[in-house]
Amino acid sequence: MDNVIEIEAIQVEDKPRPQRRPEWLKVRAPQGQTYEDLKRLMRVKTLHTVCEEALCPNLGECWGRGTATFLMLGDVCTRSCAFCDIKTGRPAPMDWDEPNRVAQAIKAMNLRHAVITSVNRDERQDGGAPIFAMVIHRIREIQPGCTIEVLIPDFKGNIDALKMVTDAAPEILNHNVETVPRLFKQVQPQDKYDWAMKTLGNARALSPDQVTKSGIMLGLGETKEEVIAVMRDLVDRKVDILTLGQYLQPSQQHRPIDRYVSLEEFAELKQIGLELGFRWVESGPLVRSSYNADQQARALVAPGLRLMAA
Repeated sequence: MDNVIEIEAIQVEDKPRPQRRPEWLKVRAPQGQTYEDLKRLMRVKTLHTVCEEALCPNLGECWGRGTATFLMLGDVCTRSCAFCDIKTGRPAPMDWDEPNRVAQAIKAMNLRHAVITSVNRDERQDGGAPIFAMVIHRIREIQPGCTIEVLIPDFKGNIDALKMVTDAAPEILNHNVETVPRLFKQVQPQDKYDWAMKTLGNARALSPDQVTKSGIMLGLGETKEEVIAVMRDLVDRKVDILTLGQYLQPSQQHRPIDRYVSLEEFAELKQIGLELGFRWVESGPLVRSSYNADQQARALVAPGLRLMAA
């Protein structure tokens, strides 16, 4: 019998919370030779993946295919978001060899599309942006032809830090807005909705041909009307790709699940997103920001721009 991870919610205060997770939220426990080989590679090169740190439900599926989202700038974040299982605290000094080790791992895996993200490094004025530029350049040097997606912090709206990343010309630039404005201070207390929108709008202004992307978690207490309003804000900033997924509570210390969103509502929101003008919408309970990222790059990045990566 397959091992299965079951994800449930808890009840806090007086408000009833969903106790039984739907059948479609069963995921197989990570297993298989490819998964074990990739896990060993990460440990040998002293690397981190958001797949592990954020307890992604697709870890087994993606690692089984030999794909992963690399987590840079260490594994300690300066922010304490209520949905995230990454450690919070004072980070270690910057590891300037980290971009080279990530690129070497990508070469060892022979990836044709790589996803790079990071923790927040608010102790630095540049937010760690130079590391993103360094890893993009290094991947291009040793794994030519590999398209690159970066999932970046908001850099507190710092356009100079953002420019370091856009100047390195990743094929896809992603910044997740995560939730609706009303819930921002509860869900991600050190973030600002304005910073998220500035990051995406400035990315388009700095690099008009850049494919941009953002994501929203559902089930945190938002209404459908609020989600659609955020979608409109993203379309106004000419964001190309939208991801919508179900929030899953990492532990009892994290924000409880408000509700499980139905498959029908995910399908409805996908249709609304396409009608609003997004070029690609991934919408489903287990969708995460890097889900099917390689397909998005092949479909939306112009062939000429892909060749520039070679």
